[in-house]
Amino acid sequence: MEASSAATVSAGPGPGPSPADLLRRLRARGAADPVTHVERVPARVGVPAPWPPWASAELRAAFTQRGVVAPWQHQAEAANLAYEGEHVVVATGTASGKSLAYQLPALATLLSDPRATVLYLAPTKALAADQLRAVAALGLEGVRPACYDGDTPRAEREWIRRHSRFVLTNPDMLHHGILPGHAQWSGFLRRLAYVVIDECHTYRGVFGSHVAHVLRRLRRQCARFGATPVFVLASATSGDPATAAGRLTGLPVTAVTEDASPRGGVTFALWEPPLLPPDSSTSSSVPAQTTGGHDGTTDLIQVRRSALRETADLLADTVAEGVRTLAFVRSRKGAEVVAASARRSLDDAVPGLGDRVAAYRGGYLREERRELERALLHGDLLGLASTNALELGVDLVGLDAVLICGYPGTRASLWQQAGRAGRSGQEALAVLVARDDPLDTYLVHHPEAIFGAPVEATVLDPANPYVLAPQLACAAVEAPLTPADLALFGDGAKEAVDELVAAGALRQRPTGWYWRHRERPEVDLRGEGGAPVCVVESSTGRLLGTVDGGSSHFLLHPGAIYLHQGVSYVVDDLDLADGCALVHTEEPDWSTHARDVTDLSVVSVRSYVDAGPVGMFLGEVDVTSQVVSYQRRRIATGEVIDTRPLDLPTRELRTVAVWFTLSPQSLARAGVQSADVPGALHAAEHAAIGLLPLMATCDRWDIGGLSTAVHPDTEAPTVFVYDGHPGGAGFAERAYGTASSWLRATRDAIAECGCETGCPSCVQSPKCGNGNSPLSKPDAIRVLDVVLANLPA
Repeated sequence: MEASSAATVSAGPGPGPSPADLLRRLRARGAADPVTHVERVPARVGVPAPWPPWASAELRAAFTQRGVVAPWQHQAEAANLAYEGEHVVVATGTASGKSLAYQLPALATLLSDPRATVLYLAPTKALAADQLRAVAALGLEGVRPACYDGDTPRAEREWIRRHSRFVLTNPDMLHHGILPGHAQWSGFLRRLAYVVIDECHTYRGVFGSHVAHVLRRLRRQCARFGATPVFVLASATSGDPATAAGRLTGLPVTAVTEDASPRGGVTFALWEPPLLPPDSSTSSSVPAQTTGGHDGTTDLIQVRRSALRETADLLADTVAEGVRTLAFVRSRKGAEVVAASARRSLDDAVPGLGDRVAAYRGGYLREERRELERALLHGDLLGLASTNALELGVDLVGLDAVLICGYPGTRASLWQQAGRAGRSGQEALAVLVARDDPLDTYLVHHPEAIFGAPVEATVLDPANPYVLAPQLACAAVEAPLTPADLALFGDGAKEAVDELVAAGALRQRPTGWYWRHRERPEVDLRGEGGAPVCVVESSTGRLLGTVDGGSSHFLLHPGAIYLHQGVSYVVDDLDLADGCALVHTEEPDWSTHARDVTDLSVVSVRSYVDAGPVGMFLGEVDVTSQVVSYQRRRIATGEVIDTRPLDLPTRELRTVAVWFTLSPQSLARAGVQSADVPGALHAAEHAAIGLLPLMATCDRWDIGGLSTAVHPDTEAPTVFVYDGHPGGAGFAERAYGTASSWLRATRDAIAECGCETGCPSCVQSPKCGNGNSPLSKPDAIRVLDVVLANLPA
């Protein structure tokens, strides 16, 4: 059977407590039990299959030497389909051995045809490096696997283009490096037999839409050289993987979804940090909030203990127990905070034990990433706080526990992260630590939404004109576009080409459409709002890391606190033109929180539902936003020290939104006073944004919102929720299509929250540009009751 075809991390220093015992000890450390639900995911017995007859003795022996006695049934099924020339996606659980499903046919072809080549695409460099180790470890003569990415030294690139037959890269390098240089890659592309797309469920939203067209550009270049490669895709369990894979590749794809691999049992706990009494808010890193009461008094809103603090304490406790633990944290800054806090706690208990814990995130330099991966592989680290950079990265065999700090946005990611532990058949513990957030609160009190619900379908929209037109421009640079090419790029391609001609980017001739400019178009696959911004220490000139352009206004504004490997820096200057932020080391006792203002106007309506006093709409909108100030807050108490102005440029966005309107009369009949309408709509907007990831493959940072008592375009009380990417990402359409279910879950999350006047678990938002004011929790429930009473199911 397949132990693991990837690099492994050895087990911990000794037998630790069982998952059930460990959970019992963790639950006992507080006065109140924070666990709302424990799910026992039973162990599963594997179903083996014989080796395919086309797998050579040499290939079988190589796998057997690596611990693979025979493939599992789903591996053999997918491998046979691919070897027979059928495009296939294998969508099974974490640690089910999806890699063997594509390695078998790819390597068998390379061994039998000395001219054939294989291209492997991964969403992260870490995953490509991991797969390189796995393929190289097989020791097959003539395969010559090699990574070709941004970290590859230029001296090695020419050798790889000429001699490697198994090239591992990522969509960004395919887009920026390989396809523009297709002439240099002609020999490789002419003989291309397989294209492997690993972890294809990660290609969603705008990123997924861009990657879909990069793959079409790849198919176009292969066809020009006479090649028609077979596409083999690997995905975590997802809804309708064949349709999603077909939309990604533009090809008919067969899905293999029955997981026949063995699996150790998992104890999965849902963990809700306790509410802090008002006089204890100083122990939380989350600031206490206040709201004005109807009688003019000010009521203190309770907050929960920070999920970051709770995760850090759990990580320290599990490491102290000798349990190999990986903590997933949603943000780069959060990963740094969790690692630093856990290190401090461990060093207080046993000096030096904190050295066994580290942070891992994107933005680190190559040398730092490789050193952390080496420490994992050799067991030098016992605990790691990571962003989702390791969700798809190094195969961490031997981990005993996974802590998930906040719902990762989709059930697919949740199970992917939980599956990092419990490899090789051993029992494992997974703990989801809820943030003070409407969706997290809803999930820990509705476990059926996690354990009883199907995994989401991947949402992407290749027809997005803001994606399609730039990709057609890139294709035209690589070779003039022809009418036959337009069918390859799908709906809207002819209209996009006509617009490019009108804009002077393309010139139409009898033989096709030609790119008119000397330079290539600048296209950001990730849709992150521009090139990364480099963070440089001003006193030494040392490059600390990078931050994506879309986040730079919030994370690197002058005065912002930037964390790197537990060290705190203050930003002195942000030069957006040069993509550089200068920082100096400082350990202030305050944190920074950027605030922005947003305006929205309706451009057009695609679809709407007239439900009497309620209207539900889907359409295009223009959003204008600007980061205008930031608050400094005491770390210990959450006290606001001051608010400082910022002078950053305005950002404009045309995107897709879903919105609903209500008549003032319906609100009055529901008991919402005129003065309370702004707070009611604002609270409903926050909660609706928080719950949308339950319906679509997004998180609240992918979407934005605006609410107003009278919007000039609708002339009515209105709540907007919009995609945070140019042209939309498919999330608003999903919200519109599931409006009743989405808003029902939103209403339930608010009503079931234990607070009296509203808190971060229901109606407060961590990204609110208005400081979460005004908000009215009871009136938000009344607003949603009116919508649900009138909106058809």
